[in-house]
Amino acid sequence: MIAIITAKPGLRDQVLELFHANMPAVHAEQGCVEYVPTIDAEGFGPVQAEIGPDSFAVVEKWESMDALKAHAAAPHMAAYGAKTKDLLASRVIHVLTPHGT
Repeated sequence: MIAIITAKPGLRDQVLELFHANMPAVHAEQGCVEYVPTIDAEGFGPVQAEIGPDSFAVVEKWESMDALKAHAAAPHMAAYGAKTKDLLASRVIHVLTPHGT
């Protein structure tokens, strides 16, 4: 799964602080393989399409779709959502699966 989170202008660091505070609870969830926020790499060159200074991408890997669904319903995710809802401009979630493996 990849989520693109866009904070309201100037608030990305505040959202990332709350995200990092929630990470230990997510990492402890059954089926969590990877859960990490990422920002634009600097100096990669013109081939890079930047997500911008107010956005970050969350890269997630889960053992199963059931584990991902349980994550989405976890109480700590509801609490995180409540803390960040007024700080966000948008949130786009892409649920993906490997192709051809």
